Order: sequence, then structure tokens, then C-alpha cells
Amino acid sequence: MLTREETIVKVLEDKKAVNVEVIDLQNKDYIVDFVVIATTLNAKHGFALLNHLKDELKPSGEEFLRVDENEDWTVIDLGDAFIHLMNEKTRDKYSIEEFLSELETNKEG
Repeated sequence: MLTREETIVKVLEDKKAVNVEVIDLQNKDYIVDFVVIATTLNAKHGFALLNHLKDELKPSGEEFLRVDENEDWTVIDLGDAFIHLMNEKTRDKYSIEEFLSELETNKEG
């Protein structure tokens, strides 16, 4: 059985998303436990990916708490995870992976 993260990656890759990356943030000082980033081919592809994710994840009880979408970038809030579907130009411009890699590790105590 696939984990939720693996299911998300499988759906995105099966539907031709490019450069799908999962960033584990469970031990980092950030508002979610993980982020999935994927590059879309165009605006319609981004909207289609969102619908495929809903079709695949909602039956297992996943809640899409908030979705912000435009033709360049869709952000899906699952509560403890974000999914970013971005066209290549937007992904290069904002380089979220770089920002997230620089987060401090949580220091208990």
C-alpha cells in the first residue's frame, strides 16, 4: 500500500507532471510536514492535475482545505501538506525547493 505522499507522486507522474519532488519538513521549522512540487506543461494541465488529485485522494478521506489556482501556479493545502503545481517559468522564478532547503531544523528544549 502506498503512503499518501507516494500516492500523490504516482498520480502526478501518471498524468505527465514533470520533475515531481517531495520535500520532508517534519523536523524543520515550517507550517506543514511535507511539500510536493511538480512542473505542469501548461495551464490546462495544471487544472487537470488538480482534478486528478481530488478524484484520487478524496475517496480515502483527504480534505482539500484550500486551493488557490491560476494559470501559472496552483497551491493545494491538505492541512499538514502543500502541493505546488507550477509551470516551468514560475517554478524557476520562485525556486521553492531552495527556500525550503534552507529552513532551520527544529530545536527541542
